[in-house]
Amino acid sequence: MREELYRPLGLELSESGAASDGRRLWVRLRYGVLGAGLLAASTATVLLQPDFRPPAPAPVQVASVAAPAAKAAPAAGPMILRPSESGGVTITDGDGVTRQGSELDGLQTGSVRVLEPGSLRQPAAFAYRPDDALVEPGAYGPLPKRAADGRRPLDVYAGAPAQTGGTRVAIVVGGLGISQTGTQKAVELLPPGVTLGFAAAGNSLDRWMQAARRNGHELLLQAPMEPFGFPQVSPGEHTQTVADAEAGQFDALHWAMGRLTNYVGVMNYMGARFNAEPAALEPFLGELSRRGLLYLDDGTSPRSRSRDVALAGSTPFASSDLVLDDDRSPEAVRRQLDTLERIARAKGTAIGVASAFEGSVLEIAQWAQEAASRGIEIVPISSLAFDPEARS
Repeated sequence: MREELYRPLGLELSESGAASDGRRLWVRLRYGVLGAGLLAASTATVLLQPDFRPPAPAPVQVASVAAPAAKAAPAAGPMILRPSESGGVTITDGDGVTRQGSELDGLQTGSVRVLEPGSLRQPAAFAYRPDDALVEPGAYGPLPKRAADGRRPLDVYAGAPAQTGGTRVAIVVGGLGISQTGTQKAVELLPPGVTLGFAAAGNSLDRWMQAARRNGHELLLQAPMEPFGFPQVSPGEHTQTVADAEAGQFDALHWAMGRLTNYVGVMNYMGARFNAEPAALEPFLGELSRRGLLYLDDGTSPRSRSRDVALAGSTPFASSDLVLDDDRSPEAVRRQLDTLERIARAKGTAIGVASAFEGSVLEIAQWAQEAASRGIEIVPISSLAFDPEARS
């Protein structure tokens, strides 16, 4: 019967039933041993794997000790963070207190302004905001001053310096704030390297200042100064006169200063007679230097003594080489710009001044773009000014 069952599968039962049963038992034992071996090997593999879990945190030891002395209290105003000469950092708070090294441990800085290495320039993100450390209240508005840590408006509000050592040109476009349309075109169309001069008698100066600074421009304040023939010939109210300056009276200058913030210096509006009088220039330029500002002579008067007085008194100073738009026709402005380029190539640098007339702005904007392709770099006026306090 068994043979009949297995025959269709092609199997023959040649062994007796007992022998067959013994053989099957042996096969089962052999496979059982093999399975047990595989299980043991797998278990060993798992147990011998390295432990990839992170180590448990060490228990915190709480010591019963007296609390350490409190560190310096945070300053009320934003702090200035800059590299120190020793390779670390130095923090100057809003009160002018400077800390470095171990004095910084545990210091809660709050608002921090990080300055680029080797520079005191205001970061671009804050360029439209006055630095509280550089402002003092005045009878006519906020006045610029040196910070307690020695920083000057000239340092902090300066535009981006030259990026190459090639031919450099500074162009100052003044009269901003008088015509709202002209001001808008100057702020929006002129490249950031062009310095903008704001007339103290202008309108909406704070709004335009913020727009100009956001666009990367360096700023000057145009202060009315006494011309020949004054008062019949007058730049307007609040003119800084020779007599007042000689007497140390600067109410007119302070009125102009209080109209604007975030500027690096003062530029004359008219003022031919004032610039010709050393007795007036000496205290006037001394006042600018005391407040950390430069002076730009627009170069319109051949009788000016401002350069000599500024150099003798160590006041940051610059003077224009060329007026670009005495003739306001586009062709004449372009010729003057080409002349300015020739001056710059001859001596390495040149300074030109213009007014915010629409034609002047358009010509300067187009020329600046073309000049860049010829290797001319447009830089802010502070880059070309004589500065006796400049760091080497």
